[in-house]
Amino acid sequence: MAAADDFAFDPWDPTFVSDPYPAYAELRERGRVTYYEPTDQWLVPRHADVSALLRDRRLGRTYQHRFTHEDFGRTAPPPEHEPFHTLNDHGMLDLEPPDHTRIRRLVSKAFTPRTVEQLKPYVSQLAAELVDGLVAKGGGDLLTDVAEPLPVAVIAEMLGIPESDRAPLRPWSADICGMYELSPSEDTAAKAVRASDEFSSYLRELIAARRKNPGDDLISGMIAAHDEDDDRLTEQELISTAVLLLNAGHEATVNSTVNGWWALFRNPEQLAALRADHSLIPTAVEELMRYDTPLQLFERWVLDEIEIDGTTIPRGAEIAMLFGSANHDPAVFTDPERLDVTRADNPHISFSAGIHYCIGAPLARIELAASMGALLEKAPTLRLAAEPERKPNFVIRGLEGLSVEVG
Repeated sequence: MAAADDFAFDPWDPTFVSDPYPAYAELRERGRVTYYEPTDQWLVPRHADVSALLRDRRLGRTYQHRFTHEDFGRTAPPPEHEPFHTLNDHGMLDLEPPDHTRIRRLVSKAFTPRTVEQLKPYVSQLAAELVDGLVAKGGGDLLTDVAEPLPVAVIAEMLGIPESDRAPLRPWSADICGMYELSPSEDTAAKAVRASDEFSSYLRELIAARRKNPGDDLISGMIAAHDEDDDRLTEQELISTAVLLLNAGHEATVNSTVNGWWALFRNPEQLAALRADHSLIPTAVEELMRYDTPLQLFERWVLDEIEIDGTTIPRGAEIAMLFGSANHDPAVFTDPERLDVTRADNPHISFSAGIHYCIGAPLARIELAASMGALLEKAPTLRLAAEPERKPNFVIRGLEGLSVEVG
């Protein structure tokens, strides 16, 4: 085991946030697990370990299905944060079996591969319209003109959120997701609490309306979903699941889009290869998600003592699996620091693994391919107009914007 107190891993340092990959390489060289005192976490940087731990049932996204806060040696969240935790703790992402199994099974009935496949024409048309708008202006901000509106509109359409109600969705999501950063500030927590309250109130009214008048949408489907034991989603589970689907359904896609195009602009030979051969889009989508991973870190609680490379990690500890590092592990990826849009063997873990594997992964791939295809076809001269500014966040990795020109 190595200690992380004498090298460049610092999630609050803008230089590190701008390019964490050199520090990851050093972490991987130092060993399979490193204790990081500032966050009281065990950092796991290698692909094989991250992949295995994502499937290890001795770890959990929560511990409250087995232990109280006191039993687990942890302090309960402040009462003033309760609206956020009520919302967050009833979603699939932060539940363990049996509740996770039940909710995922019920949600899957309304979120089938066939449903996603049927969305392809809508996604393609919307992507084309957004890119047409960008081209007509001669350029703009790829983030706000294409990357954001596409997945937000798609998941809102799936959920059945009227177009007139969609303006607050992205701000609510951004404020809630601020709590997933390491050691969030009280200001961040206050914003997340407010957004959780407002988003929950909105969805409670929408769910009540759908109960009276069901539609052909995901919320209506989740209301109706049940299995042979007549299990149903509670209202709080419905609200939490809808928020999770919206947040997870666009955050990663938005950031993958802008991170990906910024990477292509920095690697013009790879962009040229894509422009010459649009059939490379599927492998390019996977490679861009690997190369600059949208979710850099994913946490797990140690429910039962484990050992990594001779280091015992006790019950009650927290493990931070470094997705960005795992996706650059030379033990798995040949020349991992090189962007290669033709990379065929690409077992990246950007969509996680195990029981928490991203339920929306097929939809994200469709959206990323649709926006990339539309931009390659309709904006073949797309170029960078200004150096982008990196968001200060470490866990959810993105840009403040991506200014581009066409023509």
